[in-house]
Amino acid sequence: MIDVVDDPELEELRRRKLQQLEQQAESEAAQDAQREQVEAQKQAILRQALEPEARERLTRIRMARPEMAESLETQIIQLAASGRLQGTITDEQLKGILARSQESRRDINIERR
Repeated sequence: MIDVVDDPELEELRRRKLQQLEQQAESEAAQDAQREQVEAQKQAILRQALEPEARERLTRIRMARPEMAESLETQIIQLAASGRLQGTITDEQLKGILARSQESRRDINIERR
């Protein structure tokens, strides 16, 4: 019978597995830190580009329709990055951007009779 406690192969396997898990945890922590940094930069750009009322509206949109809020944020960040944004976006301007993005989207409803 082989003594499990003194088995060097088993200890080597445990050591490798532990090392692998530690590397995986470090990699995930680095990815989380990078995601947080990107999100912080995104929020900083939005704070500069939007007036407080428009930011509040965007927050409410995010609660109701996260995918739409993400799309709006991307559009605003692209406008700011390209230099086409002059001044800050007011609530009325944000409503206009939202209306234009809604026009391009079509809902198809099929009714059976």
